[in-house]
Amino acid sequence: MQNTGHLALYRKWRPRTFDEVCGQDHITSVLKYETATCQLSHAYLFCGSRGTGKTSCAKILAKAVNCLSPVNGNPCGECAACRAIDTGATTDVLEMDAASNNGVDNIRDIRDEVNFAPSDLKYRVYIIDEVHMLSASAFNALLKTLEEPPAHVIFILATTELQKLPSTIISRCQRFDFRRISIDALISRLCHIANEENIKLHPEAAHLLARLAQGGMRDAISLLELCSGGGAEVTPERVSEAVGSVGRGEVMRTARAVAEADYDALFGIIAEAVASSKDLVVFWQELISLYRDMLIVKTTPDASRYLDLTDSEAQQLSAVTALFSRERLLAHCRLLDDALLSMQRSNAVKRTVAELTLIKMSDASLDISVESLLARIAKLEDMIRSGASFASQRTSTPAVSEMSELPVVSDDMLPEPPPASEDLALKSPQISETTVYEKPAPASDKASTPKKQTSAPNVRSGKRVLKSIGQWAEICARVARENQPVAALLAGTRAYIDGDDKIIVRFPNPFVQGMITNDSAKKDIVLNAIRAEISQNIRECDVLYEVKLVASNTPDDAIFDEIDAINNTDI
Repeated sequence: MQNTGHLALYRKWRPRTFDEVCGQDHITSVLKYETATCQLSHAYLFCGSRGTGKTSCAKILAKAVNCLSPVNGNPCGECAACRAIDTGATTDVLEMDAASNNGVDNIRDIRDEVNFAPSDLKYRVYIIDEVHMLSASAFNALLKTLEEPPAHVIFILATTELQKLPSTIISRCQRFDFRRISIDALISRLCHIANEENIKLHPEAAHLLARLAQGGMRDAISLLELCSGGGAEVTPERVSEAVGSVGRGEVMRTARAVAEADYDALFGIIAEAVASSKDLVVFWQELISLYRDMLIVKTTPDASRYLDLTDSEAQQLSAVTALFSRERLLAHCRLLDDALLSMQRSNAVKRTVAELTLIKMSDASLDISVESLLARIAKLEDMIRSGASFASQRTSTPAVSEMSELPVVSDDMLPEPPPASEDLALKSPQISETTVYEKPAPASDKASTPKKQTSAPNVRSGKRVLKSIGQWAEICARVARENQPVAALLAGTRAYIDGDDKIIVRFPNPFVQGMITNDSAKKDIVLNAIRAEISQNIRECDVLYEVKLVASNTPDDAIFDEIDAINNTDI
């Protein structure tokens, strides 16, 4: 008795000829030619993502090779052979699911059957779906039969995970790669089905359904049937409600709140999603998709080629993208990926994970990852390029770059000079001989020779002008990879370059300095790391090892301490 019950739309609208297959013309044209000219292969391999037409093409091919009246390589669908295959009345076309029949015994049964001629049709066709699920012994049992089957046997293998197939199987088949179906093809097919089924489908809803399907026709048709349940009109709101999505607008509002560090808005968005029983994992995936789109806008001149958006959505995306730098987007993508993995754990509290991650994304100082630090450095570099001054940024975001020069220091920032009295030696701390901050010069030079001007301002007349070395952290990391004990001695050190291109390495105390300077091997390790990061032309005499002054009224250290504190300010 024929089944008169409801038939799912994706089954009802499954293509019956090669011409009805959407978005796979590069495959259907070859299959039509082979069937029309009877130049058939003994084994076919259909690979691609779900819902792209692999099984449908396999069934069409099984009908086409057995059709009594083919039309330009397509099955007629009316002859006895086509009807028998459609109704499953023939035993010559066998469709096997390897996910549940993956043992060697199942393949042995096929190997024994192929020796018998077809009972009703011209060819005996074996369609093995999800063939990558077969066991290793099953693959071995299939090898010989797959390579040299009888002339009346055709194998059609289908898989979504080609990488799991042995190369010995792939090399014995004619391989076809099924592509994801384009958004336009999906929209066209959905509109056609909706028109035939008397479903009211809003154009924007069709676009949203096609985007949610991610290139799979079966997923798109199934979503259309879900959203049209009860005869309701399919609108974007209906689609978002059916799939548990918060909508593109809400996701963009989340990104804008992150850029503006609007914590009230962020907590409100998560609270609304939880209260409305939305799946936070779905919301998080949409947020990741939005960041992917923003990265494309930020990095490519023609982003429309890679985005499936309407004109209004593209304008909104451009406006939100302008609030972020490329480095900050990359840092946020890492946080989003980590949070998604945490949400998918069995006992994870999704709401807490989402809220904590959004807070980290809003305040870069809370994230110490490499991507976040790169974003903060990029912001400082942008400020330098824009000409931001030190004085105007002391209370906000400092400007700093590699080998950055000292910012302008006014006289009122310097401590008062010590009084010129005979007991000055008693008031001044004892300084190691290597801790020299004043450039010795003959008295005649001080009176007659003007001081050489450098790009950095003078801290004080007669003092050295030092520039902080931005690569010092990388130099210490390189030393750590070669010798951990030497790297431990460099902890707490700072490095500068003076007007004579000498590199000054300052140690926190004389003991640590002596551990380096009294061992030529340790000095060589440091020198090699400096050469690798800065310049190979640096000589051993160009590197000076000094001890940092501890006196609070020492001009150089007071200034450098203040500058280093500013450079470490969170942004």
